[in-house]
Amino acid sequence: MLLDASQSQLVLVDYQAKLMPAIFEAEAVTRNAVRLGQLAKLLKVPAWGTEENPSGLGPNLPEIRALCLRTLSKMQFSAVEEGLAEWLRTPTPAAPRGNARSLPKHLQKAVPAAEERNMIVIAGCEAHVCLLQTALDLIEDEFEVWVVTDACSSRTERNRDAAFDRLAGAGAELVTTEMVAFEWLRGCEHPAFREALALVR
Repeated sequence: MLLDASQSQLVLVDYQAKLMPAIFEAEAVTRNAVRLGQLAKLLKVPAWGTEENPSGLGPNLPEIRALCLRTLSKMQFSAVEEGLAEWLRTPTPAAPRGNARSLPKHLQKAVPAAEERNMIVIAGCEAHVCLLQTALDLIEDEFEVWVVTDACSSRTERNRDAAFDRLAGAGAELVTTEMVAFEWLRGCEHPAFREALALVR
């Protein structure tokens, strides 16, 4: 099972200014999160952010926030508890307007179904709290969840690794930034290959 850019969305969880200085390997984690956001933008994958208690922990780092379509402010550890799943679900197309009797049935156009993007690529901090609870809730909501391990961390390595073990046991796929990039591209003939390669190398 490979990631498909046309079916993917990216969620970047709580890369907040007051939190990141305490995070294990924060510099590398932030760098990979930015790469994920840049890849998503390049390959037209929608990217969303979350911020835990931003009045206390500050907003996301500006380089992360700039790559997200929207950022969800939350007080619950799981962003799903605060409406993230609704952002990720494809809106149901509106029914055609007008008088239903104005055209014979065979001439009325059906509303095409919107394309689902059920592959959720997720990364963030802290891995054992907000990332874990958000990812587990997304799995429960029947999304396919892919956790980008080299763009996730916690204040301690032990907590981070415990989160990865639990997520893998719950059915999440554990991947790296480069795995995401090359699966979204699928081959060196992709028109964005050179630009994407420059981001990950």
